[in-house]
Amino acid sequence: MSVRTAQDGQRRILLWVLVLNAALFVGLGVAGWLADSSALLANAADNASDSAVYLISFLAVGRAPAWKIGAARLSGVLLLLFAAGVLADVIRRWLTGAEPLGPAMMAMALVAAAVNLWCLLLLRKVKTDDVNMRAAETFSLNDAIANGGILVAGALVLWLGQAWPDLIVGALVAVVAIKGGLEILRDAARTDSDKMSVR
Repeated sequence: MSVRTAQDGQRRILLWVLVLNAALFVGLGVAGWLADSSALLANAADNASDSAVYLISFLAVGRAPAWKIGAARLSGVLLLLFAAGVLADVIRRWLTGAEPLGPAMMAMALVAAAVNLWCLLLLRKVKTDDVNMRAAETFSLNDAIANGGILVAGALVLWLGQAWPDLIVGALVAVVAIKGGLEILRDAARTDSDKMSVR
């Protein structure tokens, strides 16, 4: 397979996951607002940051290694900023109160999980050691984990009639995002170090 063909394949897949994550951002955002769910809103914000990262990764395909490393670092920083915003929202809801709807949380978590697993399968079709493609995979895997947590939180909210499971999962989504952001930054630093040692 030629380099050009491989790059076209990367762009096509990144465009697909970009569109899917942008659609999830809108769907989860509306559902989170209507269901008063911190976890769903956290997931919506996560998908918004994912969409930005996929766009950066899409633009990085075929560019110089230094540009790709810079793009990966920006992706990691965006994910950390998203996590800080989610934690702030969880604290606000804890202080002001919330009444999340368990069934809506569970339904949207199932839809989001299916879409994120689809994105992960698409990304894993691309055989490359590109730092931005690895970052994109990290995002999709984190999202799938978060969806499982929201599903459990929705069931607990429905069963207990209390908001705390939603708030806890919202905070956990932020922790997963922090872990993913730090992993991406470490990967970018390692790639940069390897590139420097080759010179």
